[in-house]
Amino acid sequence: MVPPAAVEFPHPIREICHLKSAIPWGCPVKRYVLMCFASGLAGAAVAIAVSGRNPDPAALAQPAAPVDGYRRPARPGNPQLPNRTVVSAPPVAPITVSDIDALRRLPGDGEFAADERVNIAVYEKVNRSVVNITTRSVRPDAFMMMQVPAEGAGSGSVLDREGRILTNHHVIDGAREIQVTLFNGQTFAANLVGQDPPNDIAVLKIDAPPEMLSPVELDDSSQLRVGQKVFAFGNPFGLERTLTLGIISSLNRTLPSRSGRMMKSIIQIDAALNRGNSGGPLINSRGRLIGMNTAIASPSRTGENTGVGFAIPVNSIKRVVPQLMEHGRVIRPDIGIARIYETEHGLLIASVSKGGPAELAGLKGFRLVRQQYRRGPFVYEETRLDRSEADLIVAIDGQKVQTADQMLDVIEQKKPGDDVVVTVIREGRELQVSVRLGVGE
Repeated sequence: MVPPAAVEFPHPIREICHLKSAIPWGCPVKRYVLMCFASGLAGAAVAIAVSGRNPDPAALAQPAAPVDGYRRPARPGNPQLPNRTVVSAPPVAPITVSDIDALRRLPGDGEFAADERVNIAVYEKVNRSVVNITTRSVRPDAFMMMQVPAEGAGSGSVLDREGRILTNHHVIDGAREIQVTLFNGQTFAANLVGQDPPNDIAVLKIDAPPEMLSPVELDDSSQLRVGQKVFAFGNPFGLERTLTLGIISSLNRTLPSRSGRMMKSIIQIDAALNRGNSGGPLINSRGRLIGMNTAIASPSRTGENTGVGFAIPVNSIKRVVPQLMEHGRVIRPDIGIARIYETEHGLLIASVSKGGPAELAGLKGFRLVRQQYRRGPFVYEETRLDRSEADLIVAIDGQKVQTADQMLDVIEQKKPGDDVVVTVIREGRELQVSVRLGVGE
């Protein structure tokens, strides 16, 4: 018998048949190899038997200890998994086809996620209310020394079945011809009903069949919150009825209008706005109008989206539009002050309108003083401004005012014919002057 130490293995990988012929049964090496082989066969048989059994629900209900503090929530809607917390170590297991199907089988129709169905529902409700506005005008050409045609584009919303359209004033400002295209591609000539440049709001009118018009539903912008989801509709670059999504980034912004006045309570959004979006509706998740897209913040003059857009709140629209429909303009109260200077202490009256409310109430502005003086044989006359008697306005109806916008905000909350109490400083003394407001131009 050859001793085990003298056995030579010509190759590290040796089949079992060679071991059987080369090594006697009583050899320890041979017994070790056969025992490992038998153990592997037994383990495979046990695994096959266990895999054919259903898991014990009671055993599955017992949570294991967390591993590294990581806890993965159970996946709802999968009938193969009970509602329990599954504990495992990171990383998270990849999403399988069954997981995606479970997400799609949320309550509702169609193979869409919940947020996708909201987006689709809002678009289907509002897109017929969005119109495309094109304008034609003329502009001076300094090089050619003549006027050349110019075209513009914007967006708008259908207000009622009588054909009234809401848009920005700057969209139609200076236009000689205005065309409105509805959702079905029908185009109608539009007439200007009224415009309010200080608030950048205008109302148009088209003669379209009522069945073609889908009025937008108005909401209340006083209930808006930062972080709320918004939907911006419009026609950027002429691409009709485009929808972009975003959130309200901030509230109560101020924005200068083309008239020089500051628009108040402006909504800041991050939904993409570009050229052609002006005048389009800003919609909430219920498909209601909460604002009108009006401007973007752009470091250049390209007019392309930078992620900062602005919209006029619907409450301002609801305050202005009825007057535009009735009068063609906003009837604002007038205090009769023609010019004022802003100072650190208040508003210094420079001049008052002749025969206006301020003059009738006794408010004073700068006084023109004419003086004559002689130089030799000649007599000269000089006119100068005397500011010593001008009134300094510090408050109106008890509200402090230091800027022209603050004064106009207080006045425009009133109506023509209302009385306001103006607090002024005159020659070092504080006086209360009652002024009955007139009708502004």
